[in-house]
Amino acid sequence: MTNNNYDLTRRTDDVVIVGGGLAGLFCALKLAPRPVTLISAAPLGEGASSAWAQGGIAAAVADGDSAAAHAADTVAVGGGIVDEEIALGLAREAGARIQDLLHYGVAFDRDLEGKLAVGREAAHSARRIVHVRGDMAGKAIIAALTDAVRKTPSIRVIEGFAAEALLTDEGAVIGLQLRQVGEAAARPVTVASRAVVLATGGIGHLYAVTTNPREASGLGLAIAARAGAVIADPEFVQFHPTAIMVGRDPAPLATEALRGEGAALINAKGERFMLAQHPLAELAPRDIVARGVFAEIAAGRGAFLDAREALGARFAERFPTVYASCLSAGLDPAKQPIPVAPAAHYHMGGIAVDAKGRSSLKGLWAGGEVASTGAHGANRLASNSLLEAVVFAARIAENISGEAIATPAGLPPVLVVPRNCAMAAPAAKTLRAMMSSHVGVVRDGGRLAEAVRSFADLERETGNTELRSMATAALLVAASAWSRRESRGAHFRSDYPAEKPLLAHRTMTTLGAAREIAETLEVPAPRTAQPMIA
Repeated sequence: MTNNNYDLTRRTDDVVIVGGGLAGLFCALKLAPRPVTLISAAPLGEGASSAWAQGGIAAAVADGDSAAAHAADTVAVGGGIVDEEIALGLAREAGARIQDLLHYGVAFDRDLEGKLAVGREAAHSARRIVHVRGDMAGKAIIAALTDAVRKTPSIRVIEGFAAEALLTDEGAVIGLQLRQVGEAAARPVTVASRAVVLATGGIGHLYAVTTNPREASGLGLAIAARAGAVIADPEFVQFHPTAIMVGRDPAPLATEALRGEGAALINAKGERFMLAQHPLAELAPRDIVARGVFAEIAAGRGAFLDAREALGARFAERFPTVYASCLSAGLDPAKQPIPVAPAAHYHMGGIAVDAKGRSSLKGLWAGGEVASTGAHGANRLASNSLLEAVVFAARIAENISGEAIATPAGLPPVLVVPRNCAMAAPAAKTLRAMMSSHVGVVRDGGRLAEAVRSFADLERETGNTELRSMATAALLVAASAWSRRESRGAHFRSDYPAEKPLLAHRTMTTLGAAREIAETLEVPAPRTAQPMIA
């Protein structure tokens, strides 16, 4: 049920989940009948990247496929730093989580024999992507889970509140500080909790060009980091190669499944430029395709996704979401190539968690894109994100259910922070522009150093809580990107274009470490950029 009318300050909740996307909804359902309060800044199911996911869920459910093969593909794409045990566990649990989703009412596509229909996406060695009506998996899954949550008596839904701080006592998380969204003058309120689960999504909206909703601005990452949580792999940001460039923010997405069905990437001359970049051409790993598209645009040749021959008149039926996005912008993808560009899409980094979803702080779990489990490494395999969200949401629920967690004795005072939203808007726009230009698809030491110093100054000086969280998250990404002096997976340095074997390990860092980098950093003179490699 939804209840925004009770006094948050007078409650001691059993479990509080922050985030109304896939991980948060699934975790709440798995915890039932244990009492849960689910807090969502946007109306439940809205403002979540999960709802926009077009590809589907990767699961080795077809004849001839296996969890071992799925895990091997995950490791191969991950740039040498995937936790292989985590990847195998993820693949092995996929079938059970698909059955859960079916139970909650998700109508996955089926073939003529009634079996789950599976599609192919980039870097998968088999057809193993479970879809809903071609490109509507995310929307259908979120709709089904939202309905299930609203019908579950043990789940209390609080909409229109955003978390702006974790409250701690002797290194343990004991509650949250919240503030009503859209109420600049509202005082923050606190809520105590035996267990806090962050499922707040990613950081895509830190970038000027992104496929993510506004809510994906790094809030969960920032409040966990400020509370002292260890952050893993923040430098690894995946850019989707084929955001549809029709002047919208966020940019609509042309799903990778289009390329799986034969759509080609061409430039303004009609040349298939990915043929020269990788043996798999359009189905190469996302980082390679993103750099290929980036290079064509930077060279002035443009980039377009051409589905005229592969799909033609079947486009509207097979990919209704993409078709509608194009049509609303005056473009018929059945007859015209789609203009595309790389856009910030998924964060492989996040709050470091173990195999049960536990963070480095007692009382704090994290799931979905805000967490970093080690499953994705430096470059996420297509359609593994929704799978990871449900697998770890179930693990978190199981872990919380099996632990005896003490009731917090009390909460610290409310941290009153002014919120001047009007003044924050220009600064947020500048931050997003700098993330795209300095911490984007292709990076170098000089621009990264400038970004680190800029974000550190903003984080220290701003009095706006939302802008401060954006600056905190941006600082973590930029500082780790500056420190990793090599190219690996989605992290590409034009001044260090090769992988370094000695750096084949995950990054584990803290906000304190990022701030130290900013304090000691002298911006170096720009190095001569070396040719970009595919």
